[in-house]
Amino acid sequence: MIVGPAKADPPGSPATRLRVGRLTKAHGLKGALKLELFTDDPERRFTPGARFSLQVPTTSPWHGKNLTLSELRWYNGQPVGFFEGVADRTAAESLAKAILWIEQPTDEQPEDDAWYDFQLVGLRVLRDGDDVGEVIRVEHFPAQDLLVVRTAERDVLVPFVSAIVPSVDIEAGTLVVTPPDGLFDDLDEPAPGGAADTAAHTPTTPPSEQ
Repeated sequence: MIVGPAKADPPGSPATRLRVGRLTKAHGLKGALKLELFTDDPERRFTPGARFSLQVPTTSPWHGKNLTLSELRWYNGQPVGFFEGVADRTAAESLAKAILWIEQPTDEQPEDDAWYDFQLVGLRVLRDGDDVGEVIRVEHFPAQDLLVVRTAERDVLVPFVSAIVPSVDIEAGTLVVTPPDGLFDDLDEPAPGGAADTAAHTPTTPPSEQ
C-alpha cells in the first residue's frame, strides 16, 4: 500500500511534517468527525492529546489553527475523531475536508511505504522499462496526492495511488508507473496544427486507490 507522502521542513529543522489524515464529514450531533487515515499506525498518531495543524482554504475559519484530539473511536471499522473545541455538528461540518498534519521528530523511524516530498522529487519515472520523465513536484489535494511528472513534451499529473504507482525505489532513484490509457499515450502524437500539446492532463475519473 502506498501511504500519502509526507512533507519535509527545511533541512536542520527539529521536526518533519507528516500528513496523517483527512476529516471527511460530521458524525452525529456532538462534534465528531469521520476520518480518512493516511497512516499505517493510527494508534501512534491518533492518541488523546495529539495536536494537528490544519490544511484548509484561506477562507476557512480554521485557517492557521490547530486541533487537539480528545478521543478516537471506531464505528463499524470507520475511525471517528472527537476534538477539543468542536462541540456540535455545526462546528464539525466546518472542518469537513480538512487535512491533518503532525510534527514528527527527525529521529523517529519512518512508516513503511511512506515517502517525503523531497524523496520523491527528482525520481526518474519508468513505464514498461522506459524512462518517460522526472517527478518535479508533489501536489496535495483533499481527494488524493498528485505527482507532477515533467516529460520531454509537457507536465503530466499522475495520481499517487498504488494502482498507478506500484513501486518506488528511493535508492535506485526511480518509480514505476502503470498509467491508464491516455495518461502518457499521447506524448508522441502531434497536437492539431502540428504544435505539441503543452497542457497538463488529468484523468476525468482517476482510479481509486486499492
